[in-house]
Amino acid sequence: MSPSLNLGILAHVDAGKTSLTERLLYDAGELDAVGSVDAGTTRTDSMDVERRRGITVRSAVASYVADDPGGTVVNIVDTPGHPDFIAEVERALAILDGAVLVLSAVEGVQPQTVVIWRALRRLDVPTLLFINKTDRRGADPERVRADIRRRLPGSEETPVLAGSALTGDGVAKLAAAITSELPSSPPNVEAEPAGVVFKIERDDRGKRVFVRMRSGSLAVRDRLQLTGRSRERVTGLQVSTGGGLAPAKRAVGGQIAVLRGLDAARIGDSFGPGQVEVDGFVPPTLQAVVVPATPHERGAVYAALTELAEQDPLIALRTTGDEIAVSLFGEVQKEVIASLLQEWYGLAVTFRETTVVCIERVRGTGQALEQIKVDENPYLGTVGLRIEPAPVGSGIRFELEVERGAMPPAFFAATEEGVRKALEQGRHGWQVTDCVVTMTDSGYWARQSHAHQKFNKAFSSVAGDFRNLGQVVVTAALRQAGTTVCEPVDRIDLEVPTTVLGAVLALLGRLGGVVLTTHPGDGVTRLEGDLPATQIRALTSQLPDLTGGEAVLANRLDHYAPVTTEPPVRRRVGPDPADRRRWFREMPR
Repeated sequence: MSPSLNLGILAHVDAGKTSLTERLLYDAGELDAVGSVDAGTTRTDSMDVERRRGITVRSAVASYVADDPGGTVVNIVDTPGHPDFIAEVERALAILDGAVLVLSAVEGVQPQTVVIWRALRRLDVPTLLFINKTDRRGADPERVRADIRRRLPGSEETPVLAGSALTGDGVAKLAAAITSELPSSPPNVEAEPAGVVFKIERDDRGKRVFVRMRSGSLAVRDRLQLTGRSRERVTGLQVSTGGGLAPAKRAVGGQIAVLRGLDAARIGDSFGPGQVEVDGFVPPTLQAVVVPATPHERGAVYAALTELAEQDPLIALRTTGDEIAVSLFGEVQKEVIASLLQEWYGLAVTFRETTVVCIERVRGTGQALEQIKVDENPYLGTVGLRIEPAPVGSGIRFELEVERGAMPPAFFAATEEGVRKALEQGRHGWQVTDCVVTMTDSGYWARQSHAHQKFNKAFSSVAGDFRNLGQVVVTAALRQAGTTVCEPVDRIDLEVPTTVLGAVLALLGRLGGVVLTTHPGDGVTRLEGDLPATQIRALTSQLPDLTGGEAVLANRLDHYAPVTTEPPVRRRVGPDPADRRRWFREMPR
């Protein structure tokens, strides 16, 4: 059995990585003709939106057999280059043996090139650099080589090759370097089966789970224990080979396999010894409400988005009343999601304006109590709750100050469910977090009925009493405690030409940014600092003109800080538990 090499092809958008993938497959005899990104005929860009825009949205896998003594099977993972899909790149990096970072011989080192290079260095992925498009007018490989040494620290260590994916010039040397310079994975069948889920797709037969096998052997009918999930049986298995995905009796360590039957699988799940974290990327701080073209299709849109969220966990689907919101990294994702809904599900949608997602934190301590049949309470339950602040990052904790035996466990669980539901919308409409909610009082009417009759919930407590009452009580306690609206603050890593440093610092000041450190370099200065996420779009729109397109910006959520101006209010959706009488009147038991 041949060794495997899982290879990432990465680049700034339009540097030619998908074209390079096509050329490597063609030269190895896996394609009859080189596909065109412009014509939408490439193997790895299979979605309509990818072909229409000429960009890669989802990581794709294609394979070829290398011309080396071992007959190494090279599994190419073609990754997105657009900044909106950096999370997809990060997931792919976790399963790679090595990478090729592609640069344009005309544009040279571009902002996303630097971001990807830093990620490769952080994860210690062995990397080759390939200067592409040497056939284009204005190409200057030597200038780009100097640019690489100056702007990509550590690049002087793996080789820099040059050529053209379009003409094939220099690609043979790159193919040879891939197998000679990058580490491959020999077949490993003796150890316990272990692997990690890095991609999920759906087709007309159901879920397809892409797994990087790290060790051992896996066959159809084997049972897998995925992280934190029940055991499931593998009902179908394919491995990535030189001819593409092919049915196989088993998959072994080093290979990429596609499994069926794992209905509960999620991206990031792993099995076997040595857990692997795939999706450690900081979640997005933008969101937009999805509006179905036809209101009665809301349920279908929600179901479709739920499936899409399986394939991209950072979509983070949220529902509030009749609204459906999805998390975003940028505006291009809106088009992609809309295209997927139309292409795969026949559903047309639009989006409302993208907004930054704030949170609310509890300011003080608040307490409230509702008792059975007291002061218009229609619910057969007594609930007392206290809410108070908790350490930043601790989330929501639900604790008991009453005896656990004071009520059936289901009533405590229903109260907690109601509390968490209510805290999805605080007094300003944002999610409340970092707090402790303690149940201080409880009471219920035991199960009873008229003589010789079945159970009657009219005079017997049910879980719904506590689920609904919990929302009313915690909302009242929260009103007493008060909340502070906090906005997301990104940690920015910004590299700019030193000649425009003063202008950039002035811009950051106007946008409310705080510079923490500066690192002068060879003609460039690297800044680290904080900037409210609401200002990231303004920064990215002004930097190109200010820096002649030379700025490199990486940003990720760092913390939330209190809003110093008038706090933004998010429109409440659905009934408000603060309107106690209306809630009691309209919410069913």
